[in-house]
Amino acid sequence: MNDEATSGDPAALPSLTDRRRAALRLDIARAAVELFTARGVAATKGEQISRAVGISTRTLWRHFPSKESCVRPLLAESLEAVTERLRHWPPDTGLLEFLTESCARGALPEVDGAVLDLIRMTRTEPALRAVWLQAHDDALPVLSGALAERSGASPDDLRIKVHAATINGALRAAAEDFAQRCATDPDAGPEELATCLRTALRAAAEGLPY
Repeated sequence: MNDEATSGDPAALPSLTDRRRAALRLDIARAAVELFTARGVAATKGEQISRAVGISTRTLWRHFPSKESCVRPLLAESLEAVTERLRHWPPDTGLLEFLTESCARGALPEVDGAVLDLIRMTRTEPALRAVWLQAHDDALPVLSGALAERSGASPDDLRIKVHAATINGALRAAAEDFAQRCATDPDAGPEELATCLRTALRAAAEGLPY
């Protein structure tokens, strides 16, 4: 299957309403990150986020239950790019090689500065950390499904669950490490991200040497 192939079934495509809703949620997420970065999470109010986007506070709370949860779409978008990439995982290629090569040759979306700012903030902001961890937890079923399909096992198999959780943790650790590197080296790009990912996945593949 070609990487650029898309379904020709109109029913498989999001409706215009859904696309507009998704775009608005991303706008809100970016505005929230910008304000959190400039003012700090505690000093940022929901009213300020809604004003930055040009919507009412009531509309903001219809989309998100808290100001911290406003960032969720940005985190989910990054993880979805990785899980979507797994749909194109060739049967004759190892996972480590496939993901790191995807980074190195630009098959994944470009590094988003707002996402990196957000990931760095999750180190010191517990509420944002919770959103970050929840986004990864929500990605687990997709990873389990990909590994199960690959191995012929059930997604509910304990070994599959452990392997999916291990990969998930490696992806999170690699993203956090890369975000920190970018704080001191703004020119870090896909090759550096691929290095972080390769190191994390290799450590995961080694198992527990203790």
